[in-house]
Amino acid sequence: MATHRVPLVLLACGSFNPITNQHMRLFELARDHMHRTGRYQVVGGIVSPVSDGYGKQGLVLAKHRIAMAKLALQSSDWVAVDEWESQQSDWTETVVTMRYHHERVVKEHERRAGTHGSSWNAVPPSSRPQLKLLCGADFLNTFRIPGLWQDDHVEEVAGRFGLVCVSRGGLQPERAVHESDTLSRHCRNIFLVREWVWNETSATEIRRALRRGQSVKYLIPDSVIEYIQRHDLYTEVSERRNEGTTLRPLTKQAQQPVESLDD
Repeated sequence: MATHRVPLVLLACGSFNPITNQHMRLFELARDHMHRTGRYQVVGGIVSPVSDGYGKQGLVLAKHRIAMAKLALQSSDWVAVDEWESQQSDWTETVVTMRYHHERVVKEHERRAGTHGSSWNAVPPSSRPQLKLLCGADFLNTFRIPGLWQDDHVEEVAGRFGLVCVSRGGLQPERAVHESDTLSRHCRNIFLVREWVWNETSATEIRRALRRGQSVKYLIPDSVIEYIQRHDLYTEVSERRNEGTTLRPLTKQAQQPVESLDD
């Protein structure tokens, strides 16, 4: 008898400035890996671009990043773009975004299963949908920076939700897990995916090439290239956007000592 698989939704948070083929490959690699565990059935993927309030230099307006992501994912039948985080006036902690989407996933599951209003405890654990954070190996290293993440946020992300981390270049995500007591404690809820075909495409390099008038064909979808050209994005002028501005997570942390950067 086949083992019942847990429904799983993968959530990727970030700037997506712009979205690249590598961003989309993360979803495909993660889905394959999670299916191979024999425990999960990936039922959806969510791309959640950060809001303009993030304040990162060179960050184009959210309306453009959303539009480019939607164009890029037109060919996907399981990954979609969600605008909630991007529409927030302030930067949103990753764990807050995860809570929001987890609630939506649960409500949608209840609607489809006809269990809305019934006790959640009555639903078998193997049938309860899960949400996990999809990230690159470099993301795990942020957990190691003192004061960067709030301890209870790391606990919630790793323990309550879980992560699916795709290797990138020569980074060693295993070491990041090993050197963090919290991540190590929840290692069974952290899935490390090895990418054997290295793709070092980064949004930073894409923007640099575009500013210099160089080709980025085959690095990002043609539809995204056309959008960038049509709206004259990623120029010397746009790269100076937010120049000299402190990232909102850092100012938020300074204003609220109990808070801490977690993105």
